[in-house]
Amino acid sequence: MGGGAGNLAAYLAAHVLLCLLPAFFIAGAMAALIPKASITRWLGRNTPAQVSYPAAAAAGSLLAVCSCTIVPLFAGIYRKGAGIGPAITFLFFAPAGNIMALAYTGSILGPEFAAARLLLCLLFGVGIGLLMAMLFWKDDASHDAQTDTLFAEQASVGRAATGLLLSLVAVLIAGTLKLWPLTETFARFSLPLSWAADWQATLSAWVPFDAAKGEEGVSFQGSVLIALLLLISITAWKGMENIIEGPNRWTWVTLGLTATTLLVAALRLVPVANGLEVGLTGRVLAVAASLGACWHFARQLNADDFQAWMWEAWRFVKQIFVLLVVGVFIVGMVRQIIRPEWIESLAGSNTVLANAVAVFFGVFMYFPTLVEVPVARMFLDLGMHPGPLLAYLMADPELSLQSMLMVAAVIGRQKTAAYVGLVALFSICAGLLYGAWVDGLGWLPLSLALGLFIAVLAAGLAWLRQRQRKSAPV
Repeated sequence: MGGGAGNLAAYLAAHVLLCLLPAFFIAGAMAALIPKASITRWLGRNTPAQVSYPAAAAAGSLLAVCSCTIVPLFAGIYRKGAGIGPAITFLFFAPAGNIMALAYTGSILGPEFAAARLLLCLLFGVGIGLLMAMLFWKDDASHDAQTDTLFAEQASVGRAATGLLLSLVAVLIAGTLKLWPLTETFARFSLPLSWAADWQATLSAWVPFDAAKGEEGVSFQGSVLIALLLLISITAWKGMENIIEGPNRWTWVTLGLTATTLLVAALRLVPVANGLEVGLTGRVLAVAASLGACWHFARQLNADDFQAWMWEAWRFVKQIFVLLVVGVFIVGMVRQIIRPEWIESLAGSNTVLANAVAVFFGVFMYFPTLVEVPVARMFLDLGMHPGPLLAYLMADPELSLQSMLMVAAVIGRQKTAAYVGLVALFSICAGLLYGAWVDGLGWLPLSLALGLFIAVLAAGLAWLRQRQRKSAPV
């Protein structure tokens, strides 16, 4: 129980705010403000596969966010009419194959490893999406008809809606990118909070920090953010549950607390001997400017659009967030049982079992986006074979327990089971393939294997397109 509570506290303090809060608002805006035709033009079930799948991968490559953050965005585009195949490709590729993850992989594990991750994530992401579309093409057609009914009246994206969406994406990017000048501290001042250091020591005793186990601990700043998150949850029930009837004072309190929390999360708060040092970072300025833009464009929305946006965002929170909390708690408990040395001893060679163990490890030893890369470096140094290591890097961003629970809430258990099985299978295949190349497999058999996969992929695309044409209304 202690491990679960500690893991949950660390996760809420470190990852929910600057990543997940903006994602919920973006998902709500996509569902409420973007016409179905705008989504289906690029990601729809009847969009040519040579357009929709590359578009899904391209969209995912620009988002340096973890799997838990991508699920609300996936839910938004799927609810709005994206085909199950392109939506799944987006869900798979974004956390594992985004630009930041690949760049970081290249710097820590080498460009060769990054190139393998990019190629296999792209091919297998499209392959998994295609197989999902082939398996569930009847459900996809039904879903497409349903979204036609739900969103038939909307025709175009207004200026205010476009500005709001771009501003929300700017909040997400400003809060997550680890680049200068966002990470630079431009000014510092101290607050006379002499108890801050003692409180940090207490937090460290309650929630230990152990990087080898994926434990992150809770900082002083994290505890402040958890308190603000609890306040948001209390006020949101009063301000968002009946938002369709119009906003009330609790609605504005909730939104004000949300903006305050995002700004506090962007600060740098460090307990020192005689108080608390506050660092004003470039991230604070970027988040503040983005929030100001959000407010500017939100005020231009008509009342119905604003209420629909708030309701859709709140609906996603209720649908997904509780499952996230449950999943993170369970992972924290299981993490106390699993020992890294077990993984190292089982995954020291490029076998099916070793790759399967690495995939299983990714389910219960979830790390936030980019953190899985230095952890992978540690296991590589301790003797893990590069093949299983790549299988772990393919599976870890996709198959965390909390992510699977959230995805099931969006597309149902049957589709989720198929998705999880395909990701596990393809991750094992990716590990075996890359491991064989590291062990000396020549370019010719490697090229033949990849060429065969691409040929099967092309045949599947042709079959799916033919099926879609036959099922399309005359």
